[in-house]
Amino acid sequence: MSSDEGIKIDIESPEQFEEDVEKIMEEMEEKEKKTLKEEDKEEPASKETVGEDPEEQDRKQPDAEDKPEGSEGDKKKHFGKKKDKKDPRDERIAELEDRVKRQMAEFENFRKRTDKEKSGMYDMGAKNVIEKILPVIDNFERGLENIPEGSDAAFADGMKMIYKQLSAELDKLGVKPIEAVGQPFDPNFHNAVMQVESEEYESGTVAAELQKGYMYHDTLVRPSMVSVVQ
Repeated sequence: MSSDEGIKIDIESPEQFEEDVEKIMEEMEEKEKKTLKEEDKEEPASKETVGEDPEEQDRKQPDAEDKPEGSEGDKKKHFGKKKDKKDPRDERIAELEDRVKRQMAEFENFRKRTDKEKSGMYDMGAKNVIEKILPVIDNFERGLENIPEGSDAAFADGMKMIYKQLSAELDKLGVKPIEAVGQPFDPNFHNAVMQVESEEYESGTVAAELQKGYMYHDTLVRPSMVSVVQ
């Protein structure tokens, strides 16, 4: 790659260019070292013939170790250091790690959103079923309140047991009646259908409950139908 006529470099890539430069520098250093060694051999003999002082010869003798290092450092400043270049593999690894973290975050958000949607669909379905069961509960309560006198006691007791069992199962599911009588009127849970006068309750208080209201956990299924004191 080097000759007496000049130096020619075929640049195929940045890496190949740096390798060629390093080889050229090594060849130049070797030539300089050889030249210095030859000068060291010839200079003492010539100076001894003319009678020069040995100390004077030492001062004039060039520093063979410093010169190549200085030339090498100057050349490397122009071409840069190869160690400062980032490894493409490290960049690729960092890119893949960032992509994996983003995908994991997206999957976690998708999982939370899906769980919330499933829970909302379940609550909506349960609410629809409860709304259809409540009229049956209402009829049970009306029937138990209007049991005719002289009717079969065993039959009446059986109806009460069935009503209690049904109410207990609804309570386990999270269905609870809304407190109304004696409570301040709340339009969020009470549906006022009439106003009445009362000496027992203050104005704006629920005096009577005409139809029970129910809650499913924190969701209103049906408001209570009430009468309110004027």
